[in-house]
Amino acid sequence: MSQVLIESVEAIIVDLPTIRPHKLAMHTMQNQTLVVIRLRCSDGIEGLGESTTIGGLAYGNESPESIKQNIDSHLAPLLIGQDANNINAAMLRLDKAAKGNTFAKSGLESALLDAQGKRLGLPVSELLGGRVRDGLEVAWTLASGDTGKDIAEAEHMLEIRRHRIFKLKIGAGEVNRDLKHVIAIKQALGDNASVRVDVNQAWDESVALRACRILGDNGIDLIEQPISRINRSGQVRLNQRSPAPIMADESIESVEDAFSLAADGAASIFALKIAKNGGPRAVLRTAQIAEAAGIALYGGTMLEGSIGTLASAHAFVTLKQLTWHTELFGPLLLTEEIVSEAPVYRDFQLHVPRTPGLGLALDEERLAFFRRK
Repeated sequence: MSQVLIESVEAIIVDLPTIRPHKLAMHTMQNQTLVVIRLRCSDGIEGLGESTTIGGLAYGNESPESIKQNIDSHLAPLLIGQDANNINAAMLRLDKAAKGNTFAKSGLESALLDAQGKRLGLPVSELLGGRVRDGLEVAWTLASGDTGKDIAEAEHMLEIRRHRIFKLKIGAGEVNRDLKHVIAIKQALGDNASVRVDVNQAWDESVALRACRILGDNGIDLIEQPISRINRSGQVRLNQRSPAPIMADESIESVEDAFSLAADGAASIFALKIAKNGGPRAVLRTAQIAEAAGIALYGGTMLEGSIGTLASAHAFVTLKQLTWHTELFGPLLLTEEIVSEAPVYRDFQLHVPRTPGLGLALDEERLAFFRRK
């Protein structure tokens, strides 16, 4: 294959409205901000990527503004003139020169993979080893905080066959009220749905020990990141004592974190997020660590738009087993699209395209309308 060079990298901040406020323990989202990456190559092919975080700096160390600035000033110059066919060398070059910045790197790796897939006429999943399924079951987050509204929303999702896995964001309110809310929803839905909770590190260990027991005893299937990622010994104790499995999310900010968590026995499930590992290729390294340690997998999200969601999906469809399925519902939370054809959700699954690259094209008019001036 003749050498193809990376000619330009553009990072564009896009602000999109959401269907409703989305409440987390640390922040309530009123809209979603994406950083869309356009990577152009000397053969005329353009790769698309996305770097998206939640709540500015409320969730992690990167924000949309810092992602764009660091790509423009530091990361893009390292890629210009490099071989677009050698994704491994390009990403190693970034890792050597820049610590962290996994959200920014994830978007760049996704764009490189999209371009290479288009160049070779292959879906990104085939560049990542080959898919073993065409669809991924997707959870839906119930985040209104109103028990009646959440039950009605879940029942509607079941009726239209869009979701039968539901995650509840708790931890911002008083613990007994949160527990009552969750248990009422599980009792209303019964065996028709899986109900899980995400605490976003809001509890201390003493609260979590009691709350996890109550949740597990009342049929809650999974408890995500109940205590601080810093309290590693507490995570180990909680994982040993909780009747419901504990999933690590915020605790995994790198592939190295995944290895350390597995070695300590701090979680029974790992949430896989391309943004926090540094890209689709990187997240598969975390998956391999989990599989070797007998830890179950769950396909997580940073509530990305369509580009970031499909970048995750192409990685997840290559995994041998996703015991706890995924929550790649980000595009469904948005009222507007910047791609010409939105991802397809049907029969409880996200269907992953077999077209070259990620399988998406930008709607230039809508991108221009929603990009931040």
